Amino acid sequence: MSSGNPTSKMLAANSLKQIFTQGSRPAMGVWQMLPGANISRILARSGADWVMVDCEHGNIDDAAMHEAVPAIAALGVSPIVRIPDLQPSMVKRALDSGAHGILAPLIRTVEDVKNLVTAAKFPPEGKRGFGSPIAMQNFNPMPTFTEYLQQANESLLTMVQIETQEALDCVEEIAPLVDVIFVGPFDLGNNIGHPIIEGKMDPELDEAIERILKAAVTAGKKCGIFCTGGEQAKQYADKGFHMISVATDYTLLGAAMADSLSIARGQGKQDKPASY
Repeated sequence: MSSGNPTSKMLAANSLKQIFTQGSRPAMGVWQMLPGANISRILARSGADWVMVDCEHGNIDDAAMHEAVPAIAALGVSPIVRIPDLQPSMVKRALDSGAHGILAPLIRTVEDVKNLVTAAKFPPEGKRGFGSPIAMQNFNPMPTFTEYLQQANESLLTMVQIETQEALDCVEEIAPLVDVIFVGPFDLGNNIGHPIIEGKMDPELDEAIERILKAAVTAGKKCGIFCTGGEQAKQYADKGFHMISVATDYTLLGAAMADSLSIARGQGKQDKPASY
């Protein structure tokens, strides 16, 4: 069900989708792994275009997700939720919290993606149930129940991570089915037999990432990637990626504290965050 109205409230409020539509620059975002609305607000005030609320590997449960999403949206930044797995109930909970989009991890087959899209869309495009009074409050101006029902399918972003050999093998078939295909370099490297060790990426992993970007562009879709810092993020921006995760709260907190202590001891900044 679609409003067909390019000026719909929900489209206008989804800042990440607006950046995609304008196409003038990549959308830079940050990853929230630690629970707490204050952390959400800090990240949203950083200048990020979007914040990923990580319910897969992050320390964020359902209740913390429902606190993070409105805190991010209230500051005009798009909250995106990485769901823990592919269960339709996880899709529903994330979208019912008012997320502007979802990211599904560890996709393996085209059928996985089709099922995900079905869970994310209202009829007739899908089978998502309707009833949350919470979702619409995270769009400004706030849509009515009817407007949310009519505009959600075209306004919310469905994204999948390409991070398995199986998904890589059929990425050209997956790309047309969703809004964004998102590279998970660490799991992808592990799955294709070329893990990232001490930050070093093998040529085979680089080639796989290039294939994913090409599949997205060919399908007229967007391609995202997870990065470990600003320098790497800039490199992928220059390669043409459309959605780039610059850093995580957990890693930045550890790195900033380590740097401050090292500088205080007269030792200068650390070479890199301990986590990577």
